[in-house]
Amino acid sequence: MNRSKSGNFDYLFLSVFILLKFILSYALVNEVYELHRDEFLHLDQANHLAAGFTSVPPLTSLFSIIIKFLGNGIFWVRFFPALFGASTMVFAWLIVERLKGSLYAKCLLAVAFVCSVFIRLNILYQPNSFDVLAWTAMFYCLISYFENNKPKYLYYFAIWVALGFLNKYNILFLVLGLLPAILMTSKRTVFTRKHLYFAIAAALLIISPNVIWQITHHFPVIHHMKELAETQLVHVKRVDFFKDQILSFVNDIFVLLAAFIGFAIYKPFRKHIWVILAYIFTLLIFGYFNAKAYYALGLYPVLLAFGSVYLSEVIGKKSILASLLMVFIISFFAYITPIMMPVYSPEHIAANHKRYERVGALRWEDGKNHDLPQDYADMQGWKELAAIVDSAYSRVKDKSAVVVRTDNYGQAGAINYYSRYRNINAVSYNADYLYWFKMDKPIKDLILIREAGEADPQRKKEKPFFNRITKIGELKNRWSREKGASVFLLEGAKIDVNSRLKSEIEERQNDH
Repeated sequence: MNRSKSGNFDYLFLSVFILLKFILSYALVNEVYELHRDEFLHLDQANHLAAGFTSVPPLTSLFSIIIKFLGNGIFWVRFFPALFGASTMVFAWLIVERLKGSLYAKCLLAVAFVCSVFIRLNILYQPNSFDVLAWTAMFYCLISYFENNKPKYLYYFAIWVALGFLNKYNILFLVLGLLPAILMTSKRTVFTRKHLYFAIAAALLIISPNVIWQITHHFPVIHHMKELAETQLVHVKRVDFFKDQILSFVNDIFVLLAAFIGFAIYKPFRKHIWVILAYIFTLLIFGYFNAKAYYALGLYPVLLAFGSVYLSEVIGKKSILASLLMVFIISFFAYITPIMMPVYSPEHIAANHKRYERVGALRWEDGKNHDLPQDYADMQGWKELAAIVDSAYSRVKDKSAVVVRTDNYGQAGAINYYSRYRNINAVSYNADYLYWFKMDKPIKDLILIREAGEADPQRKKEKPFFNRITKIGELKNRWSREKGASVFLLEGAKIDVNSRLKSEIEERQNDH
């Protein structure tokens, strides 16, 4: 078989794996689950385009515009992370190709990638899927450049760095890991190439609108990181970060071990030793900052590629070993899928909670165990909450003079997504919604959504300011993280609500 026909045959296999990746992204999500709280915020950003947001950089909002144009349906919401996941697999496949890996090596890489934690990552419309894609593309571009010294790959690398930056600032940790890794090897001559600095200039030009936005808004990313450290990362143990690096890829463990062994003893990998050094340095940086385990996921597609190539060389033509390895990865994946993916209903998970608890799947960011994994609880109850708010909204006579104010961004985004009223414009003092209040007219009524367990369930604080306060309903879904959230309708304002809201908004903006 000549090279072109062989290449076409290989890409036929790749097409099958891409199709499988898309199918699994839909098939492994039980229809009882709704969208995740973070997804609502990202979708809402399409309605408030800017060069930056307090929660994430602006690239996700551009994808949200496309989803909105396509109808904003759940199919398209799930399509994009699946697309980014499939694209990541393509770049990893191309890395295997660069390493002159066989068809078996490519298929092993694809199986290892599909049957891994990435399948879970790629069901949620968050910046994380594109983040992993950008990291993998960066590795591919650098490997390609070091293979043939063609300057175009430095420019491609810079573009992916810029896109990754505009997607999630997390990519800076990889850049910090790459610097010492390359400087410690013979590849450091790249720093003497003028094209590298032209490429850096191009990257800076691409990210400049967001950098300027951060400067003019007094670097809200710093406040966001501090808030994250105080509310979420405080419960993350450094030892758990490193332990989870192994647990996340337990069914791919032989492929990853092969990568580490290959870098140690396989001569063709020596010229790429900077890859494993970048992995080590980046992990150490993440560990120092007490990061969450999934922040480092972008490091693994390239390792899976190297591991697949080395294993294919070791196994050679031993078809039984080659088949057994594939069977092990697929079988183990099938075994852990019910734990890793929202395949089963909340009732089924609760009935089998010990199985989930043993692997830490029920531990939330607060460090405690709950009935459901946190991500699953964040995908419950939103339609119910939106229906209660709609009931309150339907009672308001002048809908141009009402504000729907929630306690958090998840509530606001879910109401905007699931409400039958397209212009309900729920907002919050939380995340980017703090900047999205519309107060063009004097506000007469207020719909208030408060979390369970809040200090004033009788609304004594607001009673002097409104003619009537009615509790419309309470979220009953026991599986929802928002269980107990209450909806109040405050009618007939006796005060200048606009001034009160503006004062509270300014106070919180100053805190930011």
